[in-house]
Amino acid sequence: MASVPVELAAKDINAWVNYISTAAIPVLKLTARELGQLQQDEDNTSARAITAVVHHDPMMVFKVLSYSQKHKSRSQLQDLVEVEQAILMMGTSAFFRNIPPTPLVEDTLKANLQALTHLLRLIRRAHRAAKFAAEWAAHLMDLHAEEVLIATLLHDLSEMLMWCYAPDKMNAMCAMQAADKTLRSKAVQQEVLGFQLQELQQRIVEVFQLPPLLSKLMQDQASQEQRVLNVKYAVNLARHSANGWDDAALPDDYRDIAQFLRMDVDKVMRVIGVPATV
Repeated sequence: MASVPVELAAKDINAWVNYISTAAIPVLKLTARELGQLQQDEDNTSARAITAVVHHDPMMVFKVLSYSQKHKSRSQLQDLVEVEQAILMMGTSAFFRNIPPTPLVEDTLKANLQALTHLLRLIRRAHRAAKFAAEWAAHLMDLHAEEVLIATLLHDLSEMLMWCYAPDKMNAMCAMQAADKTLRSKAVQQEVLGFQLQELQQRIVEVFQLPPLLSKLMQDQASQEQRVLNVKYAVNLARHSANGWDDAALPDDYRDIAQFLRMDVDKVMRVIGVPATV
């Protein structure tokens, strides 16, 4: 991957949006390896098998959906929010030909292992959030649970991309918050980057023309609709529990989820796997 242009050192969200809109989106080495194995037996590889691999990598999910949106056929009347639908529509051969799993995250950040560690933790947290969201969607009999899963996986996409493209700035923000626990993330982002990651996320969604439904589900304050709350509460739970089950914000999370799922708090804690010793 080419190095980030010097002008992006400036605190200019427009410059970053322009850069990301043309940059190669990196994916995990594991994603590339598993897709390579499937491609070796392409004639017998199903869209479902490919989807199972793609779902483990939020940035590969983004690559698939953004490509699908950019190459919609004239006869396609609705946006594709689900990965398997997108792959079925383009065909497995076109998928392997047009959406290569390169460059690799691990190569991009090989000189900054601290940033790589933070990014891998963030991706693992996204997996946990998506798992929570999918389980709750099933409990609530949501007929389109995968849309909720995808929105949850991509909720922190802008942060993932900035770990790849601006690791030193991201490390600096982590150091500032580690030194002063009272600092709010949005204030630190504004100081170091010149904008907030949520703003960047919204701009990326617009530039890559991601489906409006997906955009709505990814915006925490969009509404009090069931599916938006599902994503919001799953992301909150994954973020706070990543700090340990003694995180001070978790009791509020449990109450929100209990009301959302119409369960009592004790049952919610059992369902999400809170250790009995907490």
